[in-house]
This record gives sequence, structure tokens and C-alpha cells, in this order.
Amino acid sequence: MLRVDPGSPTPPFEQVRAQLAEQVRSGELDPGTRLPAVRRLAGDLGISPGTVARAYRELEQAGLVTTSRRGGTVVADDARAGVAGPAADLARESVARLRGMGLDDASILQAVRRALAEG
Repeated sequence: MLRVDPGSPTPPFEQVRAQLAEQVRSGELDPGTRLPAVRRLAGDLGISPGTVARAYRELEQAGLVTTSRRGGTVVADDARAGVAGPAADLARESVARLRGMGLDDASILQAVRRALAEG
């Protein structure tokens, strides 16, 4: 069950994204599992459809879900392979913290590239 804490410093889209990613990683959501429609989940959580859509887009960019007009959003067949391991866990935690600080994906990538070049 997904929940959004309106008092949390973590943005609602990130709360939804992180919870769904954890459900995929833990096996609670199997490959092929269809996620709720954006509007339905938004209504259930009391948040805007744009917030859910952003969470779904980020999950898709991470390779955890796929989206099609006919099939909706489903857990990707190889999603669990893409999120396994300690390095992936640390990367997810770091990205969540950076997003919580207000950084967008481009800024996060730039910081990682800089760190790799320096390291």
C-alpha cells in the first residue's frame, strides 16, 4: 500500500517513486504487474495526477516500468535485475537524498560525472 506524507520534506513524487521502486526490488511487485492508472492512484493518494505521472516517468527512466497507451504502466520484465545489489541500493539512496535537496536529474548527473572525473 502506497502512502504520501504531506508533512515530509521529501516531495510527494519521490515518496511514490521510492515506494514503488522498493516494491519492485523486494519482489512485492512482480514483472508484468500493472500499476494503477495515474488518475486513479492520484485520487487514492490525494495528490495531483502530475505528481504520479512524474513518479512513473522516473521509474520508466530507471528501467523499472514500461508504459504503453494500450497496456498502461507495468513492471518491466527485467526490473529486478536492474535494481539489485549494494551499489544500486546506494545509488538509489543518494539520488533520493539529492532530489530531496531540490536537485533535478541533470544536476545529479553532472555532480556524479564530476565526482567520477575527480575520483
